[in-house]
Amino acid sequence: MISTPRATGPLVIRTALPSEAAAIADLHVRATYYPDGLPEDGFDWLERWRGAIERPDGHVLCAVRDGHLVGIASFRTAEGAPADTVTLFQFHVAPDRWREGIGTALHTACLEQWRADGKHTATLDVHVDNARAQAFYTRQGWVPDPENPPAEDDHHLFLRYAVTGE
Repeated sequence: MISTPRATGPLVIRTALPSEAAAIADLHVRATYYPDGLPEDGFDWLERWRGAIERPDGHVLCAVRDGHLVGIASFRTAEGAPADTVTLFQFHVAPDRWREGIGTALHTACLEQWRADGKHTATLDVHVDNARAQAFYTRQGWVPDPENPPAEDDHHLFLRYAVTGE
């Protein structure tokens, strides 16, 4: 059987609009890396995404192809962190669109914004069981964060990226 490539139209990466919060929250839930779905943590993800989009000190980028949201990234300088540091809080690609280059393009757009904002270092944390995401970040140049080694009982790995290529 010959399959038709899914990547038909151009991929557009742009700033998220407040009206897209529900679609973004839905993609986030669908792209979760937890085996049993997002934990029942009491978060209202729709409200959290609305807040992230409207936050004046943060960015939410959307990857859109053929009018459909296919990827999202959310980042800002974490409270108390140096001004030249940015934290990638959320990074998701729709599961039915994995391996199409969307994540790489979205990551490149993040880097462009970080450089434009004068950031030198980026940080993130990734679930220890999420081997697919860890492999992606390694391919992009992320390394274990020497300032945040994993604790024995922690469920996350902390990674760092030299934005300026240092």
